[in-house]
Amino acid sequence: MKDIAERIEALKKKNDAVILAHYYVDGAVQKIADYVGDSYYLSKVATETPNKVIVLCGVQFMGESAKILNPDKTILLPDATADCPMAHMVTPGEILAKREEFEDLAVVCYINSTAEIKSVSDVCVTSSNALKIVKALPNKNIFFVPDRNLGCYIAGQLPDKHFIFNDGFCHVHDEITKSSIEALRARHPGAKVLVHPECRQEVTALADYVGSTSGIIDFATKGEATDFIIATEEGIRHELMQKNPDKHFHFPDKLPVCPDMKKITLEKVEHVLLTLENPVHLDKEQAVKAEKSLRKMHEIAG
Repeated sequence: MKDIAERIEALKKKNDAVILAHYYVDGAVQKIADYVGDSYYLSKVATETPNKVIVLCGVQFMGESAKILNPDKTILLPDATADCPMAHMVTPGEILAKREEFEDLAVVCYINSTAEIKSVSDVCVTSSNALKIVKALPNKNIFFVPDRNLGCYIAGQLPDKHFIFNDGFCHVHDEITKSSIEALRARHPGAKVLVHPECRQEVTALADYVGSTSGIIDFATKGEATDFIIATEEGIRHELMQKNPDKHFHFPDKLPVCPDMKKITLEKVEHVLLTLENPVHLDKEQAVKAEKSLRKMHEIAG
């Protein structure tokens, strides 16, 4: 009897499907994926792959982004309940209120947001390109939604712009504490500290490097150091070990785990390829508006 990986491979060929997986999903899912990456990379690959069906192994907003950029493709979610709480931490009404309050305002939305929020924003960003994009905007006033931590990190590097922050956050990164990183440093004194910018400012202040998941992986892979303290979701460990089997990676004792990302399993990937369940559907008018903010991101980020 074929194992599940072989069955998934056969179903992919049958359905002209490709599997895209985020670094935070379980390592077993990353292993069978055709492409593994961060949010920006996955949104880019979704537009470039010729396959008619995309199985998006991640959370809801990622599936929405893929559908916005590929309205004629079928985007399937292995688990339709896998969502990102932060994506819902701002409303269109709050954005409208800020537009009325501030002149020369650019609404910059993190890709970790709903299609509805993307549709009322000026440009989308990811943690890997937010600095480049916000710096390139002509606007003085920046309303950064929904993540306050990433917004604060970017604001610290762009003192000439005026940032207005929204009170949203990633609960996984927000719960990584300064004391937990200091405890790891005490146990591993020579280790480099690599931090995701969704973490609090007191945590990013301890970092030797602050960057996206792909940035953290690149830094650890290219650097000469052999010990690293990692302040991001633990799913990144799979790719870090794949590329750096002889290096050591240390995570906080309270392991940073996204329960929604971990809903994605091999069994659910196989099931969705068998049944073609959980296709992403979007309001067409909303999707057209949202596409502008995503296209602008790709134009500026290159």
